[in-house]
Amino acid sequence: MPKHKKNTKPTVPPASPPAPSAAEPTGSPHKRPLPLIIFAVVLLISLPIWLYRQHSAAPVVPTTVAPAPATKSEPQQAPAAFVDEQQCQACHSEQSKAWSGSHHQMAMLPASAENIRGDFNNTTYKGEAETSRFSQRDGAWWINTPGPDGKLADFKVVYTFGIEPLQQYLLEMPGGRLQASGVAWDTQKQRWFEMYPGEKVDFRDDLHWSKPMQNANFMCVECHTTDFKRNFSPTADSFNSTWNNLGVGCQSCHGPASRHLEWSAGENLNKQQPDKGFGTALRSIDALTQVETCGRCHARRAPLGDGYSHKNRLMDDYLPAALTADLYQVDGKIKEEVFEYGSFTQSKMFAKGVTCTDCHNPHSNQLKAPGNGVCLQCHNPSGKASRAGIDGAGLKAKNYEAPEHTKHKLGQQGSQCVDCHMPGKLYMVNDYRHDHSLSIPNPAHSAKIGSPDACAACHKGASSKIAEQFKIWYGDTPVQDGGYADAIFAARHGSPGAARMLMQQLARTDLPAIRRATVLAQLPAYPSQRAMEQAAIALNNPQPQVRTAAIDAIAAMGSAEQYISLLTPRLSDPVRAVRMAAASQLANIPAQQRAAIDKLWRPAITEYEAAQQELRDRAEANLNLAMLYQNTGRGGLSEAALREALQRNPDFLPALVSLAQLLDAQGQHGPALQLLNDAIGKHPKAGLLQHSLGLMLIRAGERDQALAALAKAAQLTPDDPQFSYIYAIALHDMGKPEEARNQLDALLKRQPANRNARMALISYWHEAGQPQKVQVLQAELEQQNPDDPELQQAPNK
Repeated sequence: MPKHKKNTKPTVPPASPPAPSAAEPTGSPHKRPLPLIIFAVVLLISLPIWLYRQHSAAPVVPTTVAPAPATKSEPQQAPAAFVDEQQCQACHSEQSKAWSGSHHQMAMLPASAENIRGDFNNTTYKGEAETSRFSQRDGAWWINTPGPDGKLADFKVVYTFGIEPLQQYLLEMPGGRLQASGVAWDTQKQRWFEMYPGEKVDFRDDLHWSKPMQNANFMCVECHTTDFKRNFSPTADSFNSTWNNLGVGCQSCHGPASRHLEWSAGENLNKQQPDKGFGTALRSIDALTQVETCGRCHARRAPLGDGYSHKNRLMDDYLPAALTADLYQVDGKIKEEVFEYGSFTQSKMFAKGVTCTDCHNPHSNQLKAPGNGVCLQCHNPSGKASRAGIDGAGLKAKNYEAPEHTKHKLGQQGSQCVDCHMPGKLYMVNDYRHDHSLSIPNPAHSAKIGSPDACAACHKGASSKIAEQFKIWYGDTPVQDGGYADAIFAARHGSPGAARMLMQQLARTDLPAIRRATVLAQLPAYPSQRAMEQAAIALNNPQPQVRTAAIDAIAAMGSAEQYISLLTPRLSDPVRAVRMAAASQLANIPAQQRAAIDKLWRPAITEYEAAQQELRDRAEANLNLAMLYQNTGRGGLSEAALREALQRNPDFLPALVSLAQLLDAQGQHGPALQLLNDAIGKHPKAGLLQHSLGLMLIRAGERDQALAALAKAAQLTPDDPQFSYIYAIALHDMGKPEEARNQLDALLKRQPANRNARMALISYWHEAGQPQKVQVLQAELEQQNPDDPELQQAPNK
């Protein structure tokens, strides 16, 4: 671990570019979206130009991951091509019949009387901020609503989006843009409703239907069509999007079918060819491949380019979200709209080899059996798995429908398996989704960690009685997750033993990959030599999501020398997301230190840059490019990339702040200050803008105004610890040590795991000659993480 000097007091850091926000993944969240990044590892890249200064059915063990194999010189075979899907129906009539009318088939359709469910008979919907009118004329369907300028106008409906329990509409806009309507039709209650109730969304809000956040070319259409390509032109600032067919068709899952047609037409069919010409045999493959195939759309994820290849691993084309506090409950249950992949890959079912199609008919999208029948395929008196390939070890032979098991009478709520093991919630206002982690309820433990519980959700207001009854039924049964939830809870709350509990989780061989990645993400808050060793071991984990998380953890804890020695092998990783993660973190290192690995690093960073270029319709990608240009000696291109980011989305504040910092670094203090002040006028509640203004004013020597701006940032955004921390450091540096200590003390009360705040407060109390207060803070740190390197070099040692 890098050494730290004793008695080094924190100072106000020079401004660095803010972390890029993320492009939203497929789907329209039911409430204000939580951003995902286009690529996680670029979050903390610092740029010299500113000068201110994110299945494993097998056990997860540190198995060496082989590098990508060298390509052999072989005759190139033309790639398989997509075909007209009507050709599938002749041989696959049963599957085609099941698919017809399914949610997949009707995911996106042309606007027509047959397809539109909403009432367009001159009806009016008055929302909280805007009023919309729905009508028909000239054989088309129209929504009269405020546009991007706030003025009422008619916008043509060109496609329906979804079929039930709600239907949205895609509106035609200039530049080939398809924008998702902000008012949707409830197909069950037969009424219009707002997608963001309570938000009072108008044309100034980034959730408005006309804004980039609601652009369906990027956000949604890929998972509602087959073989979709955005085809964005940065020079024309327009889309020429294409697809093979509307709706999720056969080739969306199986891949392009041209070679399959050749195989089926051959006189001597090779019945032993499992993939039948597709390249992937979904029926006979392992659980991982099938779940990743579904995960391309049924995951909260960010794209790494335009489209995907069926032969690829999921993380060759997408970056799935980890179990962050924003998206998931502390025990891994669903929180925000995350779809199914992240939940299911945590489950014991997935670890045992269960696939999506064991429960769902892949063609009709319906469950394979009514009621409890799906679960009873395996969980029944025979105690045997429903098919070969599912690990049936541990299955009990019992009647799971009996009241002795469910504790509810048959037919009552609570007697269904999903009631207790797959609780859900509403997204997009009226779309109920089940949690697919298939957890076991434990009301007392859920109350302890602040996570929803299936029992408490039904028996509202009776939590204590439920917990007592649960104990009578089951005794002191331990939580069935191997201690994962308790470890994450301890780590996020700075509880005693937090570091030890994280290490215990990483020592497990049965920890699901997505949970292992989440544990690794906690390590930077609890640094130690042991933590670095565990992250280094995880670099060779069989699962790419774990390797990517390990790269981020090492980047947050290690030195430049450790970066190079540990991350260089991952530049040749067989999975693209991992290669790009390693490359972009190594971009932080000065070129002269990176020279020895340049031949390995250059192809991977080129791959990363190409991904950003494909995503230039998003402001986030342009910010990423600006950062990359500076780190690769092309700083002259950074300003243009930042201005392009703001062209794509004028309200993307990270790019705006970065541009202001760039201008200030170039000596253009006036224009930089004007840029920030204008943005504050438009976004008066944005803590990021006030924070950036404060740092800029410090550099200009305007200390009183700077302190006021930093104070306002901390007040506006109390959940962002960095704003409060920097404000406290500024207070100290400006001769107000008592106020600084009060700020840090308040921050630590809110976030006991905030190591930066703790170390600063230790330094300040030492400076004030208060060794007892120093010892208290150090004792708390030792309880959290006895191996913390600062404990051996603290001021009173």
